[in-house]
Amino acid sequence: MPAHRPTLATDLDTLLRSTADRRRMLHWLMASAATPLAACGGGAEVSIGGVGTSTGSSEGSSTVSSCSIIPEETAGPYPGDGSNYNSNGIANALSLSGIVRSDIRNSVAGASGTAAGIPLTLTLQLVNTAGSCANLAGYAIYLWHCTRDGLYSMYSTGVTAENFLRGVQQTDSNGKATFLTIFPGCYAGRMPHMHFEVYPSLASATGAANKVKTSQIAFPTTTCNDVYATSGYGNSAINLAAISFASDNVFSDGTEQQMASISGTTTNGYSASLVVGIAS
Repeated sequence: MPAHRPTLATDLDTLLRSTADRRRMLHWLMASAATPLAACGGGAEVSIGGVGTSTGSSEGSSTVSSCSIIPEETAGPYPGDGSNYNSNGIANALSLSGIVRSDIRNSVAGASGTAAGIPLTLTLQLVNTAGSCANLAGYAIYLWHCTRDGLYSMYSTGVTAENFLRGVQQTDSNGKATFLTIFPGCYAGRMPHMHFEVYPSLASATGAANKVKTSQIAFPTTTCNDVYATSGYGNSAINLAAISFASDNVFSDGTEQQMASISGTTTNGYSASLVVGIAS
């Protein structure tokens, strides 16, 4: 199977959910829950994603006072979780030695490539919507996304031999998993995003058959514009100008539970976080 660049058509082919169903769910959630407000100081953070309020620093204890199930989304055509093929056969990054890591900017298992881009530290906090938003420790999160040029390692032409921008982390006692990566690019037909899958344990994170949740992460347009004005992201700037959340095939029904909270600069890099609610 030949490698190729992501397009809107290929994402549409693998879209798993009805946007109408999600729109009804989000309408109900917004009607029954107060809109989260931004907080500052003292290590407090309000996460737009998950309709959850998280308090405490990433190093210390952290609790979430309210949460909702994050929408199920398509894994897209480039998951690398053993569920499809690339030009070399079954594409499964989860089977690679070294794939369990925090810094996902470099390739592993004999591949030597490095993904260039503005640094981004992403922290996902996994909570139980069926258990008073309790932190879920010991789960595994597999994160993957495209390069600043909109290419996916293992699949896209020129990077089929690479596996950077893919990695697995186990959630800690606060339900958190942190990844050091780059700010993703924007390819034609999609708003900037990241994909992730949740597994019930690190031992079970070996293939898509064991996942319990698949979803996507969105980023504020203002931040995207700032990043894409820098060197190396020129194509992303062009693609972003032709798309919006309203026309995106995944985020058009809302991003309330998937929009990352983010801070930082293009000079020093960014830090982002998202509360991820699942029923466990």
